[in-house]
Amino acid sequence: MKQLDQYIEQIEKELKSQKGIQVETREIGYVTEVKDGVVTLTGLDNIGYGDLIEFENGERAMVIDLLEDTVGAIVLGDYLGLTAGHKAKGTGITLSIPVNDSILGRVVDPLIRSLDDGMSIKSKIYYQIERQAAGIVKRQSVSQPVQTGIKAIDSLIPIGRGQRELIIGDRGTGKTTIAVDTIINQKGQDMICVYCAIGQKNSKVATIIELLKKKGAMDYTIVVNASASDPVTLQYLAPYSATAIAEYFMDRGKDVLIVYDDLSKHAWAYRQVSLILRRPAGREAYPGDVFYLHSRLLERASRIHPKYGGGSITALPIIETLENDVSAYIPTNVISITDGQIFLETDLFNAGVRPAVNVGLSVSRVGSAAQAKAMKQVAGKLKLDLAQYRELSAFSQFESDLDEETKKQLNRGAKMTQILKQKQSNPYSLGEEVAIIWAGSKGYLDTLSLNEVTIFESKFLDDLRTRGKKILSEINKEKIITDAIEKELERYVKDNMPEKTEVPK
Repeated sequence: MKQLDQYIEQIEKELKSQKGIQVETREIGYVTEVKDGVVTLTGLDNIGYGDLIEFENGERAMVIDLLEDTVGAIVLGDYLGLTAGHKAKGTGITLSIPVNDSILGRVVDPLIRSLDDGMSIKSKIYYQIERQAAGIVKRQSVSQPVQTGIKAIDSLIPIGRGQRELIIGDRGTGKTTIAVDTIINQKGQDMICVYCAIGQKNSKVATIIELLKKKGAMDYTIVVNASASDPVTLQYLAPYSATAIAEYFMDRGKDVLIVYDDLSKHAWAYRQVSLILRRPAGREAYPGDVFYLHSRLLERASRIHPKYGGGSITALPIIETLENDVSAYIPTNVISITDGQIFLETDLFNAGVRPAVNVGLSVSRVGSAAQAKAMKQVAGKLKLDLAQYRELSAFSQFESDLDEETKKQLNRGAKMTQILKQKQSNPYSLGEEVAIIWAGSKGYLDTLSLNEVTIFESKFLDDLRTRGKKILSEINKEKIITDAIEKELERYVKDNMPEKTEVPK
């Protein structure tokens, strides 16, 4: 074999030395098997992982499996036209996608083909869909917040620019709602958003796009859609392609928020491709490298030091659990890769607590480092108080005679839980969040019933939005609560208290 290679090399040199003769050498292979968008080929001895190959009918495929005598590749178009014996040749190109600023506001598939009846996206700039994550030297610590506009998250589980925060819970608990509300809240926050739908119904994606348009969020958002009706090969490529788009903007010093909805279906797609390639099945029939599948994706989210161009990618991966089982294979894998999780509980959702955030199981490993100072001032003890309230309320069901201190704790906890409830697609500004949490944490709402708390919140915030615009804008701008602001807030609280209600001194 070595002699043959040397012989071919010698002939190439001789041909190149002849004037007017151009020599092009390419890897040639032949299809041996075609199954569900995955082809197996022989030949192509010097092909690399991620390389593009082209078939004689014009279709293309990306190499994802390299064995001793065969190569596995996923077809990027219609695989039904391919049969055993078809010739394939290497292109010498790694799969890349065209990217430029015109992609903002568009709906595309993982290969950046238009899905919104708009102009096709053409660019001289191409980004590889898989790229090595930035090294530790180029990164800096996460210290700037991503304001979600959701009180329960911004106060208890803050998300920072460059963080990876998992949203996890059963089906129908509001996971996508949290992610979409966060995108809506980025209006005017100088952040570009990428929503990557993997294996979702087209009707669901269309509803989300319509909502984003209605709220004016599509101006700074890109939707990458590989729906349930698309081949699993496209569903497998979707999150990597979406991350390449995010990296294009990050390399230009922009902050980017990317939502993967959801990585459970991505793992299913990869499992299907892997089983077709006859890779050994491990736990829950997933291949052994399924952890690497998501770790090499999420590791690309980071905050880059200004010396190396600045910019950041904040990742919000979504994972669907079955019966709240967070100890299953894929959930535990992704929990160990990310910097915290927001756990949405079915029982809380059914009890009317929305967003249904379980305070005990949710955590942000970045913590208050990514929180505005004003929020730190009002929410410092909030998480601990709510966790204690949940424990006490479960215990107090079996206890009739409670001491005064316990009753106070239960009352305050119930009021704070009520305050953290929020309607869908109704994000709050930092000032509004801080104002209402401040009122609750100072005990002003302790004497109100739960229904009165909701009425008070609505009146109080409406009053601040009209008469107290100056206070809200000061909190939003300075991100701190001064003594003067506290006095003003106290005045507005008293003005909006229901009649015959004593305000605590």
